[in-house]
Amino acid sequence: MVPAQPLQPPQHAPLAPAQPAPHALLRHPAVFLPDPVPRRGRIAFWAEDGGPLPEVPGGTAARIDVVRPYGSAGRTRTVPAVTLAVGDAVALLARAGQGAAAHPATRAWGAAAVHALSLLARGRLLPGLTAGDVDAWRAGPLDPADVGHLRAVAAALPHEGYATPLPGRRPLQLPEPETLVRAFLDAVADCLPRTPAAPVAAGLPFAAQEPQRVPQMRDWAAQVAAGADAGVGISLRLDLSSFRLFDSDGDGDGGSGDAGTDRTGAGGGAEGAQAGAELRRAGAAVVQVHSLADPTLLTDASLLWAGAAPTGFGPRARIDAVLALRRAARVWPPLMRLLDRPVPDVLALSDPELEELLGTAATRLAAAGVPVHWPRELARSLSATAVVRSTAPGSATDGTAFFDSGRLFAFSWELALGGDRLTPGEMDALAQAHRPIVRLRDQWVRVDPELVRKARRRDLGLLDPVDALATVLTGAAEVDGEQVEAVPVGALAALRERLTGELAPLPQPAALKATLRDYQARGLAWLDLMTSLGLGGCLADDMGLGKTVTLIALHLHRDRPEPTLVVCPASLLGNWQREIERFAPGVPVRRFHGGGRSLDGLAGGFVLTTYGTMRASAARLAAQPWGMVVADEAQHVKNPHSATAKALRTIPAPARVALTGTPVENNLSELWALLDWTTPGLLGPLTTFRARHARPVEHQQEEDGGNEAAVARLAALVRPFLLRRRKSDPGIAPELPPKTETDHPVALTREQASLYQAAVDEAMAVIEGSEGMARRGMIMKLLASLKQICNHPAQYLKEEQPRIAHRSGKLALLDELLDTILAEDGSVLVFTQYVTMARIIERHLSARGISHQFLHGGTPVARREELVDRFQSGEVPVFLLSLKAAGTGLNLTRAGHVIHFDRWWNPAVEEQATDRAYRIGQDQPVQVHRIIAEGTVEDRIAELLEAKRALAEAVLGAGEAALTELTDRELADLVSLRRPA
Repeated sequence: MVPAQPLQPPQHAPLAPAQPAPHALLRHPAVFLPDPVPRRGRIAFWAEDGGPLPEVPGGTAARIDVVRPYGSAGRTRTVPAVTLAVGDAVALLARAGQGAAAHPATRAWGAAAVHALSLLARGRLLPGLTAGDVDAWRAGPLDPADVGHLRAVAAALPHEGYATPLPGRRPLQLPEPETLVRAFLDAVADCLPRTPAAPVAAGLPFAAQEPQRVPQMRDWAAQVAAGADAGVGISLRLDLSSFRLFDSDGDGDGGSGDAGTDRTGAGGGAEGAQAGAELRRAGAAVVQVHSLADPTLLTDASLLWAGAAPTGFGPRARIDAVLALRRAARVWPPLMRLLDRPVPDVLALSDPELEELLGTAATRLAAAGVPVHWPRELARSLSATAVVRSTAPGSATDGTAFFDSGRLFAFSWELALGGDRLTPGEMDALAQAHRPIVRLRDQWVRVDPELVRKARRRDLGLLDPVDALATVLTGAAEVDGEQVEAVPVGALAALRERLTGELAPLPQPAALKATLRDYQARGLAWLDLMTSLGLGGCLADDMGLGKTVTLIALHLHRDRPEPTLVVCPASLLGNWQREIERFAPGVPVRRFHGGGRSLDGLAGGFVLTTYGTMRASAARLAAQPWGMVVADEAQHVKNPHSATAKALRTIPAPARVALTGTPVENNLSELWALLDWTTPGLLGPLTTFRARHARPVEHQQEEDGGNEAAVARLAALVRPFLLRRRKSDPGIAPELPPKTETDHPVALTREQASLYQAAVDEAMAVIEGSEGMARRGMIMKLLASLKQICNHPAQYLKEEQPRIAHRSGKLALLDELLDTILAEDGSVLVFTQYVTMARIIERHLSARGISHQFLHGGTPVARREELVDRFQSGEVPVFLLSLKAAGTGLNLTRAGHVIHFDRWWNPAVEEQATDRAYRIGQDQPVQVHRIIAEGTVEDRIAELLEAKRALAEAVLGAGEAALTELTDRELADLVSLRRPA
């Protein structure tokens, strides 16, 4: 390696004694200053801002030249620094990676310091001489992993870590990071092994601190270094060629295999015959030799010993290979047999040895630097899955009762090779295997003994319907106390697909005198699916979302001759009757309630009763055939031990539906009560449900870090049987009028465009040469400046008495929108995130004579309420609001228009502001206007939110802070001004 050229020595001055502050020094960038004598190199910590640096023991104050980027070139400036000898700096640098406060350049040099210490600890140390024939240790030999680490550190080294120019170079030239890091490793290697405290070391080469000129040792040092750099390592390659001849039954013709040939290392004879017999039992491990200096230089040991190896192996290659083999034998003793042979090239393996090599031995050898390579044809993708299938003929999805007590389901292990299931015959053959490798489907397969055990004991017993369905829906089952993956096959797989797949559209019943909303139509399709399967379901929509009309539509769609029984609170009897007569005129409705109630002469239609009447007349109701039973406000039977709940369970029906807005009020036992009525047996006995699901899930809610797996299992099991929709869900709230959103792109004025371009050019020139927190702060400042320019030049320029008109494209559009809205006697909310911009708009509206008012963070509570009342009463048509101060907590339903004067980076914040008008109680359509400066950063953000709104919410959810992590190129693309075509 050509030594790095020395830098001009900095002018040093001893530091005055002070309180040590080494950790504070890490916040500044570090750079390595090499020296012709490596151990005399120094680490310099320098001040980016030219300010003072903390004083540390052993440190020396200095001033050094650094190059900072400037446009396409660079500029040199002199900055204060503190320099430390390499030996003193290593321990400090090694701590740089332990805290986020360290400068990125210092963290990179810290990684180099840790790597240097690792090399020394592993004995990677070589003697050498400098260009001036001075004794100098260097780090080496470096293996491929070491070289990769060195290059990774160099690639991660920021500009500040190598910013010192090479002396005497014109034009200016910086050192190559990789060369500089390599010189640092050598400096650490030359510094730490020396022992200045030992008297015997005085004046001895490679021991004394003072440079020793020893030109007579140059040839010796070169030979030692060359021998070390040409060192070799070994690896093992598993060879199955002999195993292929002597297949699983152990016989074969022994034809053209290598068993008993020279590859055993004996050249034939008794030893070769013995090795051949070993090969017949299993396979062989072939020894490979590779160069440490050049990992691509690889050969078999047999070729190396025969003198037929590629050029590049030194004269010590055989000796080094034997030494490496001896070290490997300490890790895996069977390799000792090779050391007794003239040519240690092939190790015949017995079955136990092969199994060990395929398992723990390979891991131990790899840790010792001896990798084990498997042949390509050795497939290791044999896997086992627990499978559930029905034992009864017919389909489990034909509408019969899934939870019949007599129905049982087979549960067994099923093995697959590369995802393809093995046949019973193949699993039988695998169960009889006594080798770590078997032949399956024309390929060699590594066999885990645990898989053999599963192949031998495939039958895991029978599952009752509860456990079978839980396994089908959660995809897991418990086997021998362990959760394993489980999949359904046959009819059960079809059932899971129907329960969890996309719902097929269902035509609205012709007799229904209503138009179902989209979510109501989906609810109808879901209820039809569940009731047709005989599984029942709970429709848990919020109040007012139309559960009643959905259930009436289900009754009409099923079109069964038997009537539908509706059990509800007494206060809802009249509502049910009116709704049925309204939406399904002509369908018979009978109340089974009060004196003289009767079930005589029923002919389809609806029967309405109360929970009290049902409890008192359960026997009469149970004797009547029903096409469906519906429990409205089903939380009335949330206590499974109550007389009402017990009575309801006695009424048989092919379909049961629970309607409630609160499926769980206090605990999960209430959920069990509802679903165990709609789908008896779904969740098993209550005691089992409490132990298996409820307690772990409730524990998860009460304590952080609870059983999240239990929550997921219960959700997967319950989800198909309970449909929950809230008014807050997207597209659900039907009582709200339509809301339209419009983006209004406006062109910048000439003044705005000039300011915008100048701000981008000036800021990007600085940002491209900055790092860390300073860079993030500059980006935040740039984004704020650009948004202000897009709003109005007066805001950006901070003019106290600004000329407002004709300077902002946004303000011109605002005038047009307000003229139209006010001409229609409308009311409008105008949001801006800047109080200063709101003041400018306020002055502009006053000059135009437009009645308005302004609410911001400094508005007192009493005044705030007064402003809301004035707007809601129609006294003031234009309400100007600060986004942060008025984005939540206000009810301003008087407004039919919402204008966002400037874009907020988080769409949720804009939506919360819009919801001041678009909320419960709004009875007019709401139009949302977003004003966007065309071709600017606002335009790019608008494109992102429009094209990938879900992604944008995830990426920009943290606001502008997410944009500070963009690369220079991405940032330039985001903020550059694009002129309209």
